Amino acid sequence: MAAPTPTLLLQLMLLLLIGAASVRAADMPMPVNEEVLGLVVFKSALSDPSGKLATWTESDPTPCNWPCVECDPATSRVLRLALDGLALSGPMPRGLDRLTALQDLSLARNNLSGPLPPGLSLLKSLRSIDLSHNAFSGPLPDDVALLGSLKYLDITGNAFSGPLPASFPPSLRFLMLSDNQFSGPLPQGLGKSSLLLHLNMSGNQLSGSPDFEGTLWSLSRLRTLDMSRNQFAGPVADGIARLHNLKTVSLSGNRFFGAVPKDMGLCPHLTSVDLSANAFDGHLPDSIAQLGSLVHLSASGNRLSGDVPSWLGKLSAVQHLDLSDNAFTGSLPDSLGDLKALSYLSLSNNQLSGSVPDAMSGCSKLAELHLSGNKLTSSIPDALFDVGLETLDMSSNALSGVVPSGSTRMAETLQWLDLSGNQLTGGIPAEMALFFKLRYLNLSHNDLRTQLPPELGMLHNLTVLDLRSTGLYGEMPSDMCESGSLSVLQLDGNSLAGPIPDSIGNCSSLYLLSLGHNGLTGPIPAAVSELKKLEILRLEYNHLSGEIPQQLGGLQNLLAVNISHNRLVGRLPSSGVFQSLDASALEGNIGICSPLVAEPCRMNVPKPLVLDPNQYPHGGDGGDNNNLETGGGGGAEGGPRKRRFLSVSAMVAICAAVAIIVGVVVITLLNVSARQRAEASAVTKKKKEEMMESAVTETTPPSSSTGKSSGGKLTAGKMVTFGPGSSLRSEDFVGGADALLSKATEIGRGVFGTVYRASVGQGRVVAIKKLATANIVASRDDFDREVRILGKAKHPNLLPLKGYYWTPQLQLLITDYAPHGSLEARLHPRQRARLRRPDHGRLPGGGGASRAQAGHGVHLADPVQPPVHGGGGPDTAGHQGARGRQNGSLLTPSSPSFLHRPQVLRALMLANVAVPCSCVLLDPLSLSLSREKLAAPVLYSSVTVG
Repeated sequence: MAAPTPTLLLQLMLLLLIGAASVRAADMPMPVNEEVLGLVVFKSALSDPSGKLATWTESDPTPCNWPCVECDPATSRVLRLALDGLALSGPMPRGLDRLTALQDLSLARNNLSGPLPPGLSLLKSLRSIDLSHNAFSGPLPDDVALLGSLKYLDITGNAFSGPLPASFPPSLRFLMLSDNQFSGPLPQGLGKSSLLLHLNMSGNQLSGSPDFEGTLWSLSRLRTLDMSRNQFAGPVADGIARLHNLKTVSLSGNRFFGAVPKDMGLCPHLTSVDLSANAFDGHLPDSIAQLGSLVHLSASGNRLSGDVPSWLGKLSAVQHLDLSDNAFTGSLPDSLGDLKALSYLSLSNNQLSGSVPDAMSGCSKLAELHLSGNKLTSSIPDALFDVGLETLDMSSNALSGVVPSGSTRMAETLQWLDLSGNQLTGGIPAEMALFFKLRYLNLSHNDLRTQLPPELGMLHNLTVLDLRSTGLYGEMPSDMCESGSLSVLQLDGNSLAGPIPDSIGNCSSLYLLSLGHNGLTGPIPAAVSELKKLEILRLEYNHLSGEIPQQLGGLQNLLAVNISHNRLVGRLPSSGVFQSLDASALEGNIGICSPLVAEPCRMNVPKPLVLDPNQYPHGGDGGDNNNLETGGGGGAEGGPRKRRFLSVSAMVAICAAVAIIVGVVVITLLNVSARQRAEASAVTKKKKEEMMESAVTETTPPSSSTGKSSGGKLTAGKMVTFGPGSSLRSEDFVGGADALLSKATEIGRGVFGTVYRASVGQGRVVAIKKLATANIVASRDDFDREVRILGKAKHPNLLPLKGYYWTPQLQLLITDYAPHGSLEARLHPRQRARLRRPDHGRLPGGGGASRAQAGHGVHLADPVQPPVHGGGGPDTAGHQGARGRQNGSLLTPSSPSFLHRPQVLRALMLANVAVPCSCVLLDPLSLSLSREKLAAPVLYSSVTVG
């Protein structure tokens, strides 16, 4: 065998080396792709509930086969990363900076939070970034301006804050910054992004006065400008016409003021203009009439004034026109009927007047019409109901007439009808039941004066029915909730009567039931407890009675209840909102058992009074237990028996009954005791009178006018004298009764009695007045009290009273005799005889003035130097007295109201004390004398000869 050649050995050694190298190469790992590493790092810090990124592993040589990753087929470099809507959460991690070829990054609609990581500015190839609708916060990095290829940036709906970057990439076409928390002014560097097509910075807190002319109006390619819902202020400069391609502009929800830019109508492609919720004033610029492509125009919530422009009819393409909440005046222009494409029109809350033009029926596509809060009058045109309206709101005007019955077309389309706050009459048309799509009906605060039509229960889609203060009467229909769709039922402030129907329980969708301020009677139906969605229940100011259904406590959604000012009694439900009601929601009832109300607790159903609480077993269903109790539920089964006590109302009733019985007994005993004391007092008084009678029992002559007893004898009486130094005694009347009361001793006569002259012991002469009005005071005690007060009277023209004599048939007054004649005789000696006539002239006078009346004389206080006072004569006095009678200010002596007053007796006796000799009889008219103090009387009198 031949030996191997050196060449062969060399080849064998080379093969062995190659094999060993191959084995070592197979055992070593391949190098990791940078993009794979970056994406794995990015994924590792995120929460992925959907598991969409579960296949992202570092073992893969390339990410091009991973979900949500798109690569360049030629280079296998990642170009697009679409992770939107995967519910990813957590802070945004690092790692994306390794994707140097990335062009599109979309992380929209996730829950990513925290600030943006550094390094995004290294992705020079990025053309689109969509981070919208996440929870990113912090400032937007200034180095975003370094993304030279960036054309689309959308960070809408995050929590970015702080000022905007000083500038943005010049290549930017779409800049969406809305609904964040950016603040501060609008950066002037924004004007360098001259290629911008869409700029939306709405819903932030940007402020200051933007540089419209130098920054915004320089963005000549701009098609959409949205600055709404910020805090911008100041005027809006003219120059918007430079934005030749502008289609949409929204400045709403700021504080712009001044005039609307006059050249706004020179943007020929404008389709939407929103200037609402600012402070623009003046008129709408006429140039807007040139916007033939305008579809949406809103200038509501400003201070625009003047008439509604008639050129609005030229906006042939407009579909949405809102000029509400301004100060427009005048009437609605007929040209509005030319807006054939109009579907929404609102002129609410202006100062428009007049009627709604019939030309409005020309708006054949009109679906919503809002004219509320104006001063529109007249009736609602029937032609308006021929339009296929879905919403009609003409509330808070001065419309009159009847509610239109509507057309067949409107019945097929109408869903919302609000005519509240007008002056409509005539009831609710029955055709309203044909509006089968109607969801909202509000006719409140009109003067319909009708019964609640049961046809309304046929509206199967009706969710809100508001008929407050419309003059409804009668009872609530039982089929009001036949459809079960009602959510709100408001019938407050009417005259509804009768009970709440049990069928109210069919309103299973109700969350607001308001029936207050009516005349509803009967109990609250237990069917209300079937309204499981009920949140508000108002039944105040009715005549509801009985107890509150305990089942109402089971309404878990009930938040507010008002049952005040009814006739409800009994316990509140022990659960739910009833345990936390305010006192005002319960007041004004008969007796609700609650510590929140002051009224006493009452139970409507009579319950047996259990005096022995141990007589009945405790526990069981309380529904069959009628015992009055203070509350509390049963204990656990098999537990110890608890004592049950009387309720507060029962104890109050028992105490009241006992108090009434005791009161009746006490009053009866007091009456019996008082009657016995009165009888004893009468017996004692009679005995005292018998002991006090005097021995003066003289017989009165038949011809005299004195009172007589049976048998012609005077009843024995007593003479009482008083005053210092008085010496009169019964035995001093030496002449006896015949001499005392004889015609021979008579010296004067008047309407109140006769005056006699009498001699007493030791030659003393006195004047005695026998009163003719003996029946004024039948009691000697009363007579004695009045005369003693009279005896204290002091007056220059009155003689002092010396005493009196009293029997039931005869009363005498005793004074000194005045021998100097009468005052009348001194004043009118020639007319003495003429003045004796019974026609009593009255002479008014005060203390010290002349006083006279026919048939009486005034005795002077000083018999030696009688004072004579000047005054009017009899003619003057008579004239004044007659005038007093005509005015109704004087009482005549024969008046019953005059003779039956104790004060009149005192005045009468006062007037007649001064009569002994001169015989001036006084007519005490209009006297008012107290029992304790005698004021100086004003006496009217005339003079006669005694």
